[in-house]
Amino acid sequence: MKFNIMTLFPDMIKQGLGSSIIGKAQEKNLIEIDTINIRDYAYNKHKQVDDYPYGGGAGMVMQPEPIYEAYKSITSKLSNKPRVIYLTPQGKTFNQEMAMELSKEEELIFLCGHYEGIDERVIDMIVTDEVSIGDYILTGGELAVMVMIDAISRLIPDVLSNGVSATTESFDDNLLEYPQYTRPAVFMDKKVPDILLSGHHKNIDQWRREQSLIRTYNKRPDLLEKAELSEKDKKILDKYCKL
Repeated sequence: MKFNIMTLFPDMIKQGLGSSIIGKAQEKNLIEIDTINIRDYAYNKHKQVDDYPYGGGAGMVMQPEPIYEAYKSITSKLSNKPRVIYLTPQGKTFNQEMAMELSKEEELIFLCGHYEGIDERVIDMIVTDEVSIGDYILTGGELAVMVMIDAISRLIPDVLSNGVSATTESFDDNLLEYPQYTRPAVFMDKKVPDILLSGHHKNIDQWRREQSLIRTYNKRPDLLEKAELSEKDKKILDKYCKL
């Protein structure tokens, strides 16, 4: 899968996604990350890409021409036009379901805004998806893009060394992940639950499911409205609620 990122700060993207699991995935050619510097497509010698907003107001607005030319530099090489994702607080909130949907694409384009925003005309012309990673304001879209690429990439086959990991973590089936433990078995008088040391995999799986349900009920009860719960799951929650 290839990620194309139109940005004013390509080094920020490269440094942020050049290590750990995402860095290794690039080394193995499982994913490709290409940064396109919007300033390279500015029409003036000073590489200025912003100007004052019409109608007045604070801050500067990114001009449409450099963004559109950067976009054309990507799509002119392609037979099909990929989805273009613009990171904005006005967008649909990013979640695991969206990450799974986007992980099935062969290629994506991301547009990172800056300053007070982007000229609306170019947004209307090229953007297919407006996405937000939360109800707060960042100085630019780069951090948000890195969050999305990390979440999407780990769902691509073979990116995670343990293929099971991506399907047994929080938000799988709209449930939070069960508690995890490792050595030592006793830490500051706190023991690992005995069942995890039993070696009885069926009982361990059942305990993990119960813990996942209980944790979701306690921390994110809103997720249970979307979760596919069996009759057994409902009985577990009903019993827990009555304790």
